Amino acid sequence: MASGRPVLTVLSRQKICSQISSNVYNKNVKVIDLLRRRTTVTRKKRQMTWLAVGGVLAIGIWLGWKVTSRNAYESAEYKVIVTDGAYEIREYPDLMLARTLSQFESQGEDGSFMRLFGFISGKNEQEQKIAMTVPVFMEQDSSGNDGSMGFVMPEIVVRDGVPTPISGAVRIDERPGGHFAVIRFEGRLSESVVSGKEAELRQWVEARGLTADFDAETAGYDPPWTPGLFRRNEVLIRIDETHNTNSLL
Repeated sequence: MASGRPVLTVLSRQKICSQISSNVYNKNVKVIDLLRRRTTVTRKKRQMTWLAVGGVLAIGIWLGWKVTSRNAYESAEYKVIVTDGAYEIREYPDLMLARTLSQFESQGEDGSFMRLFGFISGKNEQEQKIAMTVPVFMEQDSSGNDGSMGFVMPEIVVRDGVPTPISGAVRIDERPGGHFAVIRFEGRLSESVVSGKEAELRQWVEARGLTADFDAETAGYDPPWTPGLFRRNEVLIRIDETHNTNSLL
């Protein structure tokens, strides 16, 4: 009997050690699980924080764009008579424009935009500052060479009297009102894009039995830093007002 006691003692020790190891393992598992949970929670908190920061930045960028985009400027008045997807027939009143010669393909890099911007910034005989408006009208010459760029004068300026330009390169012209067929599109302007859109518009006009002028205008509504996806552009063609456009409704 005495010889069996050491065996029982060894077995008891092994059992105790096994139990201790099991307890240590379980505790380690619990600790690791707790750390994993804390890490997951921390990661989610970080993700939520970055999402919140991203949301605030997105809202800030959107608000900044709203302030500096076309929404911040007075827009030339017109009445929509017919809408057909991207196409419209509009009635415009007489508009007063400050114009300058422009090379269409250069998109203002020839200095045409800055000449007009200088005029509304106070480079006129009255040293009067004039608010920017939309759209900027661009008109190509019938020969396909140089055309013109024009800023629409605000109504209050027209009512009080448009100041006289100092530069001989800037002139004040009246754009007679009337009916215009219009196609609206996004993206950056280029000669090839405008030509394609003009062809589409003329096809739409012809299909409806309308008579259109030979010349067309381009209108841009956004500042140069606006991404192409958010840009509003239009091609406009004057149409014969004697046609009953109400029949197209």
